Amino acid sequence: MSSAAPQYDGPKALAEALSALSLVQFAEDGFTRDGPRADVEYRDLGLARATGGRIGAKHIRAIMPFPQETGWHWHDMTGHIVYVMRGWISFRYEGVPDTVTVKAGGCLSQPAGVPHNVVGRSDDLELIEINLPAAFGTFDLPHGTAGR
Repeated sequence: MSSAAPQYDGPKALAEALSALSLVQFAEDGFTRDGPRADVEYRDLGLARATGGRIGAKHIRAIMPFPQETGWHWHDMTGHIVYVMRGWISFRYEGVPDTVTVKAGGCLSQPAGVPHNVVGRSDDLELIEINLPAAFGTFDLPHGTAGR
């Protein structure tokens, strides 16, 4: 038991809660190609609906070999978390001299708004990506403006 005072008005009955209870069971037909990259498929985990758009989560898995680097870009969000369940993924970050590789079981909290480039991944990559907020913009950077 915590001795700290509660930060939220609770406990609440589920019907009173502002967020919806969300359960998304695994199903192969839950994956779509509705996403920015053609070499992976995406499965929505229901957090956007459950949190009124404050948090988004996707199960992402590779469906073909990695075709090429994504190119330097950044995301207009306040939080970006990647948990790798299978395989590995490698990033480059502006101002960081070494490649950052996240392997199965690893979790990366990527600073929001920081320019990055996905430079490699395994053919069996499977990960969970969590974004704050659920809807965000992705902006490509002109060649030569990041990664120096």
